[in-house]
Amino acid sequence: MASKYHGPNNKTRRPISILIVIGLCCFCYLIGVWQKSGSGKGDKLALAVTKQTADCNIFPPATLDFESHHNYVETLETSEPTTKKFKSCESKYTDYTPCQEQDRAMTFPRENMIYRERHCPPDDEKLRCLILAPKGYTTPFPWPKSRDYAYYANVPYKHLTVEKAVQNWVQFQGNVFKFPGGGTMFPRGADAYIDELASVVPVKSGMIRTALDTGCGVASWGAYLLKRNILVMSFAPKDNHEAQVQFALERGVPAVIGVLGSIRLPYPSRAFDMSHCSRCLIPWASNEGMYMMEVDRVLRPGGYWILSGPPLNWKTYHKVWNRTKEECKAEQKRIEDYAELLCWEKKYERGDIAIWRKNINGKSCRRTSANICQTKDTDNVWYKKMDACITPYPTVKDSDEVAGGELKKFPARLFAVPPRISKEMVPGVTVESYQEDNKLWKKHITSYKRIISLLGTTRYHNIMDMNAGLGGFAAALDSPKLWVMNVVPTIADNTLGVVYERGLIGIYHDWCEGFSTYPRTYDLLHANRLFTLYEDKCEFEDILLEMDRVLRPEGSIILRDGVEVLNKVRKIAAGLRWETKLVDHEDGPLVPEKIFVAVKQYVVEGDDTKTRQTMNESCQYFEYIGKPDNSKKIPGRDKKVSSQRWHTKIVQLLM
Repeated sequence: MASKYHGPNNKTRRPISILIVIGLCCFCYLIGVWQKSGSGKGDKLALAVTKQTADCNIFPPATLDFESHHNYVETLETSEPTTKKFKSCESKYTDYTPCQEQDRAMTFPRENMIYRERHCPPDDEKLRCLILAPKGYTTPFPWPKSRDYAYYANVPYKHLTVEKAVQNWVQFQGNVFKFPGGGTMFPRGADAYIDELASVVPVKSGMIRTALDTGCGVASWGAYLLKRNILVMSFAPKDNHEAQVQFALERGVPAVIGVLGSIRLPYPSRAFDMSHCSRCLIPWASNEGMYMMEVDRVLRPGGYWILSGPPLNWKTYHKVWNRTKEECKAEQKRIEDYAELLCWEKKYERGDIAIWRKNINGKSCRRTSANICQTKDTDNVWYKKMDACITPYPTVKDSDEVAGGELKKFPARLFAVPPRISKEMVPGVTVESYQEDNKLWKKHITSYKRIISLLGTTRYHNIMDMNAGLGGFAAALDSPKLWVMNVVPTIADNTLGVVYERGLIGIYHDWCEGFSTYPRTYDLLHANRLFTLYEDKCEFEDILLEMDRVLRPEGSIILRDGVEVLNKVRKIAAGLRWETKLVDHEDGPLVPEKIFVAVKQYVVEGDDTKTRQTMNESCQYFEYIGKPDNSKKIPGRDKKVSSQRWHTKIVQLLM
């Protein structure tokens, strides 16, 4: 029988063998961690700082691997001699808005503001070049400072500071604009004005979450409601009051170029908890009450309509307007009659302000004769003609029921099952699929924050989801530090009503056309399966150029789509001066869906040759990390930024 005891040599060998086995196990574990993290990306920032302190020349120009991880997908060549390089547009196009372009607008009738509506160029007249930022462009102030200040170089128009000087809209001070929070009808400031409204409208209750501001000016009303957790969709036309909407977005307030004219507003029915007009000069009593009827369509049952200024204050100002008392009184009477026809109950009138509340259902309406809209799809509004007809309430069983379904208070509303889903009004969407969608987007956002560490901070305040679906991206990202414009493409399933019932805001749009905003108005663009949706509808090039137009310099893009589609996108993006990267799906490299990340470079007028920041400059960025001085100059640029901005730049360089 063999002995269970070993001789002296075996005793010496045993500890060595154990150490070898442990060493091999540790080595295999480290290899596994390295592979899982994607070539050691676990702490990119710390690694880069360590390397930079040793040698600032180690960062070569970005060479990103876009080869597919799938054996069954054709591998694309890394060299791209056929890549189209897009030229810079002329400086006169710095603030170009393709579908609200002034020269084109003036060729249309002025009746019912038709010339101020969307009129997009035909395909052969589209501007296919890169719109540069004006010289001296500076990243906007972070929220909430941006609410009160904007750099003059970013929106170089002083017209409003002169025309609206006595109305406290905007002031010019040194190299910045200051927004005191005033307005034509609230000279004591937006906060005091909102406090007066709050004596009637339950602003603090959580029942008022979404609002519409028609003829918003520089959107001070919406700006000051943001801190009260109310999202306001502001709109104003592109007119002789230069850049109202541009000012609003520069301040960090949701806004689009738009007008109540001859076509429907691009929002679903029963979307807003409150609608507001402060001296918006919309002729509410004209066209048989058509504009009030359109507001009624988008106003939720139980919602509020606020009117301040003309014609309510006619007793004080009728002489200034060169109008008679009788004429002004008759106009107000017509507004009162239409409100009654719409089943709005007046709750308040004092001085320049009147407030009506829409009935919660149609049971108590006493209409002797009214033109009821016959269309069954009240959300089919894209380029649809506006008519002087009343959108009927959804049917209810008793007089206490809220038509369309009662919503929970915000923030519970954000993840509660929306009535349109619980009532099976969205084809193909069930309560279970809605809840699964929420879980999925929470997972996606966690992944995005690993890729872009500052997502969810004030670095990205103005955000757009270009194919919003049920609003899962915006809901998972929701924060008082940001807002999301949820865009539902006109060719996608109509889910925008669900987005609004969650307490979010959004708009219908066709991405084959330009978006109703100025250039450089968004910090981050996100799109899920957008290019698959439009693959046979219009050119990817046009969509990507539009994305470049609305994105701020050094802003970011996140696209989630199939690998084949994203490979087409990245070939075009190579000519857009974007820094790009393709990232695997959260569930691993074998999933065909990928994540495309891009950063738009800082290029201004007269700076065409600048394609990326040099690595010598990035060394100086690292040098400023954590320094208390809050007014460091960026090397080579005539502007100052905070220490947070240095950190942002480092993260962008590392992407």
